[in-house]
Amino acid sequence: MPNTLSAKKRLRQNITRRARNRSTKAKVRGLCRKVREAAERGDLEAADAAFREACKQLDRAGHKRILHPNAAARTKSRLSARVKAARQSA
Repeated sequence: MPNTLSAKKRLRQNITRRARNRSTKAKVRGLCRKVREAAERGDLEAADAAFREACKQLDRAGHKRILHPNAAARTKSRLSARVKAARQSA
C-alpha cells in the first residue's frame, strides 16, 4: 500500500495506464486475428481492409511503446506475407 501522496497518485496512474494498455493490446490482437482468418478463407477484400486497420493500430501501439516498435514491425511483416500468399494462391 502506498503511504505518501505521490505514491498514491502513481498507483492511480499505473492502474489507469495498465487498463488502457491492455485494451489496446486486445484490440490489436483481435485485428491481427481478423487478417489471418480472412486470408485463410481467401476473402481478399476483407483481408486487405483488415490489414490496413491492423497496420494503423500496430503503428500507433509501437509509437506509444505499448508494444515494442520492432515487435509491431515484425507483426506487420508477417501479416503482409500472409495476405500476399493468399493473393497468390487465389
